[in-house]
Amino acid sequence: MFKLVMIGAGGAVGAVLRYGVTGVGQRIVGASFPLGTMIANLTGCLLIGLLAAVFAGPYLVREEYRAGLMIGVLGAFTTFSTFGWETFALANDGQRWAAALNVVATNIFGLLAVWVGYRVGQNCFGA
Repeated sequence: MFKLVMIGAGGAVGAVLRYGVTGVGQRIVGASFPLGTMIANLTGCLLIGLLAAVFAGPYLVREEYRAGLMIGVLGAFTTFSTFGWETFALANDGQRWAAALNVVATNIFGLLAVWVGYRVGQNCFGA
């Protein structure tokens, strides 16, 4: 039961963080490109890589707290459902190049961010 509470609480935190990050990103470029969602996704990918390395290393963290952070906070923060919708909307509005750029950039840089986060975690925390 405590694990579900941690996931739920983490999800609330992640959703509020996503709202703030996407809002800032959209203010930077306006409504022409989903930069805010991309920032949230890439940051979430970096953090999940880092946390995976930390949790695989010498630091013992209870399962409930790991789930709260990785499933709750990052699950609500990374917004891939929003990513899907915004990419579809771009393509549906005839902005197929912008939709393709969003898919390619988010996926390539997201995977790179996971790798970087994991390597940083390994180097800093001895995973």
